[in-house]
Amino acid sequence: MRNIKLTLCYDGTEFHGWQSQPGLRTVQQVLESALERLTGARPSTTASGRTDAGVHALGQVVHFLTASRHQPETFVRALNALMPRDLRVLDAREMPQAFHATLDARSKRYRYVIDNGRVASPFQLRYSWHVPAPLDGLAMNRAGQRLLGRHDFRSFETDWPNRTSSVRTIHDLTVERRDEFVTIEVEADGFLYHMVRSIAGTLMLVGSGKRPEAWVADVLAAESRVAAGPTAPPQGLFLVKVRYAE
Repeated sequence: MRNIKLTLCYDGTEFHGWQSQPGLRTVQQVLESALERLTGARPSTTASGRTDAGVHALGQVVHFLTASRHQPETFVRALNALMPRDLRVLDAREMPQAFHATLDARSKRYRYVIDNGRVASPFQLRYSWHVPAPLDGLAMNRAGQRLLGRHDFRSFETDWPNRTSSVRTIHDLTVERRDEFVTIEVEADGFLYHMVRSIAGTLMLVGSGKRPEAWVADVLAAESRVAAGPTAPPQGLFLVKVRYAE
């Protein structure tokens, strides 16, 4: 059996998330159906992490075992021919048997996009959260620095506890404004359920002037979800990249 690693991108709008669910269109279901048509056997695919309904990916990583002798470039070309256009394979590589898309991930980087125009752009409704109130991106960036490092992030986890531990390490967090769009990027060694969307909702309150910058540290210390801001909607969230050891 060969271990194949795929890098995927997808528009999550019409998908009910990554994980297969009976009667629902999911990324895993569409991918595995295409793999079955290509190889004659339906593999079990494992992703770096499960994206929710409506969440997009620019660099999701998946692995699966197969007896197929297709070359990596054949997987890219053939799967893209077999799958709908809202799911694409960007890269395929044969990996050692021990490689695991989830367990071997060193960090993940997510991007959250806010449309801060007075009127929502009709071209960005599927890919951003429209917040018409003016946002101070510099204040949001300064507030976000209080989340850097290793902390218990249960204040940013929906329905705690969803994991054995809610301690994670955020390596990088930046907030930038480009014209009418405010972009939040977060890279960490792992994420909790709705963690990035909760951070986005919290920083939005700072940017709108409803909370001071120092409040974010208080939210973190509270270790309670009710202390943080709202959970931002899914369509503004993108899984940008998954990093592995060389």
